[in-house]
Amino acid sequence: MAGVQTAVALRERGWRGSITLLGAESHEPYDRPPLSKAVLLGKADGSALEIDFPALGIDLLLSRHVTRLRPDRHVLETADGPVPYDTLVIATGAEPVTLPGTEAEPGVYVLRTLDDAERLRPVLEGRQEVVVVGAGWIGAEFATAALEAGCPVTVVEAADRPLAGALPAEVAEHMAAWYTDNGARLITGARVAAVEAGAVVLEDGQRLRADAVLVGIGARPTTAWLTNSDVELCPDGSVRADERLRTSQPDVYAVGDCASFPSGRYGVRLLVHHWDNALQGPRTVAANIVGEETAGSVYDPVPYFWSEQFGRFVQYAGHHSGADTTVWRGDPTSASWSVCWLRDGVLVALLAVGRPRDLAQGRRLIEQGARLDPERAADQSVPLKTAVLG
Repeated sequence: MAGVQTAVALRERGWRGSITLLGAESHEPYDRPPLSKAVLLGKADGSALEIDFPALGIDLLLSRHVTRLRPDRHVLETADGPVPYDTLVIATGAEPVTLPGTEAEPGVYVLRTLDDAERLRPVLEGRQEVVVVGAGWIGAEFATAALEAGCPVTVVEAADRPLAGALPAEVAEHMAAWYTDNGARLITGARVAAVEAGAVVLEDGQRLRADAVLVGIGARPTTAWLTNSDVELCPDGSVRADERLRTSQPDVYAVGDCASFPSGRYGVRLLVHHWDNALQGPRTVAANIVGEETAGSVYDPVPYFWSEQFGRFVQYAGHHSGADTTVWRGDPTSASWSVCWLRDGVLVALLAVGRPRDLAQGRRLIEQGARLDPERAADQSVPLKTAVLG
């Protein structure tokens, strides 16, 4: 998504030079969100982006594995030979973290690409017994699809609650019931010791029957190929981009899941592994490549993502770390509720479960740096925008 949108944005801004889009996969560019939903369940064969690349003068080089970047020579080295560039945009995304020792184990899967989804489709079609390792966003979405397909599902999570890495305990703990209420078994505080034929063995000795194992324990930026390239990486493996998404090397930009950037809004460096970041960031990259000195040439978004799981539409905007006040809108044991995070009275993040209007209004308020009245914001019967002070 990030690479494609950068190419399209360049054309929209009048870039007349050649544009070459390299991808390691053999498929034409596609959208990822449907992979854990319609594609996985066999309701769609793919999710190709409806973009006329020839008409836009964008050359696609598929099945091209880049092995090294030589910024001193302005050359990409690939398995099929060198590719020169004047300006380079790194949009290599992220790759799933795997369970050590299980990479070659049959029946162990990850879900990131179209090929991954197609390999998993027979698992759901056969209603196989599934163990999901990791109760994060991808684990919850896959469990939802597997339950819909009629698979027995057990989810194993090392932390004491779902979404431990994404949300505070007082919020995420309310989501544990979603699993059992929908027919899945959730085991928290459990670590996997081994994956054997037909079983997952936990560190406490418990054996879980498993025809298939889906590993959803996170993702890391796909940047190992940049070793020895002099492109600076952060400790988390992301490309260190600046506020204009430029890297440490001239004429090289980075965008999407592989890049982190400094947020003036939040005063921290952000690494955002979500679809909206891959959609918005390319506009900044394109603006800077064509030399537009506009507000859009500095990247400081309000992060946003959504997830469909267990019959619920979950949306999040902002960045809650550093917040000092939590405001609840509604009962978290009900079907719809929201949480607002404030810092010095200013709305900095919002989670909405089945309340899209709260999310839409909250996202705009975060962009505006709006200060809220906590008591009025806690009244779920009134629009969130009416809680703004001053």
